[in-house]
Amino acid sequence: SAPDSVHLARYPVADESLVDQPLMEATRLAMRIASMGRAARAKAGLKVRQPLADVAVLTRTPQEAEALGPMASQILEELNVKELKLITTGSELYQKVMAATPGWPAAAVPGMRSVEGYLVNQEDGYLVAVNSALTDDLRDEGLARELVHRIQNLRRDAGFEITDRIVTYYQGPTEVDRVMRRHAGYVQQETLSEELVAGASPEGASAEAQKVEGMEVTLEVRRV
Repeated sequence: SAPDSVHLARYPVADESLVDQPLMEATRLAMRIASMGRAARAKAGLKVRQPLADVAVLTRTPQEAEALGPMASQILEELNVKELKLITTGSELYQKVMAATPGWPAAAVPGMRSVEGYLVNQEDGYLVAVNSALTDDLRDEGLARELVHRIQNLRRDAGFEITDRIVTYYQGPTEVDRVMRRHAGYVQQETLSEELVAGASPEGASAEAQKVEGMEVTLEVRRV
């Protein structure tokens, strides 16, 4: 009963009953919110690796707001923020945006503007407001992620295997030392570092001096 050729076989017919339409619509909405949030981050000059406190979102209907609930973790990860706040037209932030944008949303005025520490992106009845205020804790976490990125690049440039364990040496201002100590667990886990050592490495390490957040930092990695 085999066909003469796979190219002559009938293509399977899709079972439309298996399509989760609400999930598809919720995913499209989450993608749109994430896209607007990324645009706001870029406008504010916030690096992707810099964590932010929260993002406030106004949808066009209560049903859309409810649909975003299960998608919150994906939006938070995509935007690198700690909290998703679903706001309404009665919220304080919305009222401040309205005061700063006469005629919206009735006039459907698109664009971005800064309101009370938020970079607000408005488009087609949606509002996505990214909190651009950075606390010391958020800055430290952002620096830790940037240092991880630089160490990963050093691993790659040194030709290490992805499973190789290493020792990481670092030299820099007190901010770098504080972050390396405070976020040691995260840095070690992400870079497979057995140790994080303040100071120069012994001979044989792969070292690179570079600018990190405007600071002179020397990072060195050695395979163990």
